Amino acid sequence: MTPDPTPALADPDDFRAAIARLAAGVTVVAVEWRGVQHAMTASAVASVSLDPPLLLFCVHEDSRFREALDHVDRWALTVLSDTAAPAADWLASPGRPAVGQLGRVRHTLGPLTGAALVDDAAAWFECRTSTIHRAGDHDIVVGEVLSARQGEPGRGGLVHLRGRIRPVR
Repeated sequence: MTPDPTPALADPDDFRAAIARLAAGVTVVAVEWRGVQHAMTASAVASVSLDPPLLLFCVHEDSRFREALDHVDRWALTVLSDTAAPAADWLASPGRPAVGQLGRVRHTLGPLTGAALVDDAAAWFECRTSTIHRAGDHDIVVGEVLSARQGEPGRGGLVHLRGRIRPVR
């Protein structure tokens, strides 16, 4: 059988349902902009390179967070621990206020970025934007890793699977 030379793209609902079967780590990405800490939950995160150390995350093209990245090139990424589901849920909530959104999430400010690092974490990274690529309705942000630290050895993590956040040990 000869493949169709111009196949149609998959239906977005079918794609969403199928990709939900791919477990993904749950993180929080944060940036300080105009004196306000902006943060978001992200599961589209990946290690890109060890030399130099690079990682990436994806952000919706018209989000407040994406707008901040046009003005600030340093940000922090927290790999959430297995007990941090409430923080992940809150920072994924649409319509949450920009000012004070981290008031209910224990955090410290990164010394290299000034961005929030969630305390309940398995690992932390502070990064500087290297490149941003448009990809459909999201942008892929690639960052140079300025620092990387691990949390307590016994900490687990969170995964996003089938539309739910689940702890793993």
